[in-house]
Amino acid sequence: MYRLFKTSHRRCAIAAALALLAWLAALPAAAGELPRARSVPGGVAVVELGPALVAPRASVDGVPVLVSGRPGGWVAVVGIPLEAAAGALYLDVRGEDAPPRRLEVAVAPVRYAEQRLRVAPGKVDLSPEDLARHERERLRSAEVISTWSAREPATLRMLQPVPGRRSGSFGLRRVFNEQPRKPHSGMDIAAPTGTPVVAAAAGRVIDTGDYFFNGNTVWLDHGSGLLSMYCHLSAIDVRPGEEVAAGARIGAVGATGRVTGPHLHWSVMLNRTMVDPALFLADAGRAR
Repeated sequence: MYRLFKTSHRRCAIAAALALLAWLAALPAAAGELPRARSVPGGVAVVELGPALVAPRASVDGVPVLVSGRPGGWVAVVGIPLEAAAGALYLDVRGEDAPPRRLEVAVAPVRYAEQRLRVAPGKVDLSPEDLARHERERLRSAEVISTWSAREPATLRMLQPVPGRRSGSFGLRRVFNEQPRKPHSGMDIAAPTGTPVVAAAAGRVIDTGDYFFNGNTVWLDHGSGLLSMYCHLSAIDVRPGEEVAAGARIGAVGATGRVTGPHLHWSVMLNRTMVDPALFLADAGRAR
């Protein structure tokens, strides 16, 4: 009798588990709005991971990747480095009750524009003092970039931080005084000095400071490796550790650092790589 009861109980448990998985699979995949997928260097890949009771963990080359969704279906939101070659990158996935797996993510080729600029020689050919300062700031930036907080962003759609014309697009390859530099890793928005700059999404201030190239800068952590950076500010209105809401003022447009005129340089980062901010903009998500 006990054996029959035990067998029947096990069958009921299995049936209940199967029913639960079927119900979970019917739920929507994403808890918040996702960025527009564009699987190219500097773009974002959205990779379906399937249903699971607990969110799986994902990484690329050992760097954690943002995972969003619900038990009915999880997705990995992967930032693709600008310097990545066309072909593929590999996403490692680990779940609580599933064996590790490796997923191939196709990366298509892309061609970005080129722009030639003339700037003061001291902003291109650095003096020993400026070079030493830049090296200190590079190490500090590396620490900021490695920030990872466990919280999931409420949404992966963002506001444009300042109204204005886009004066420099992501991926643009710039040549300063005939010297090639790395591709542009953000979006430039032209606006008069003093124009308010707002947080593109809710987050925590993780760094502020005056940098040689970026001028007055604010970094926000939105959770799970999603960061945003605001540069060349004339004023910084927040402090590290402060929580800010989407649309809250964090500073003002300026011309600090290496610039040719007042504008905001806005960058978005996923899994420690800069990606195209335009992929995160909501249809009507421009700052007023």
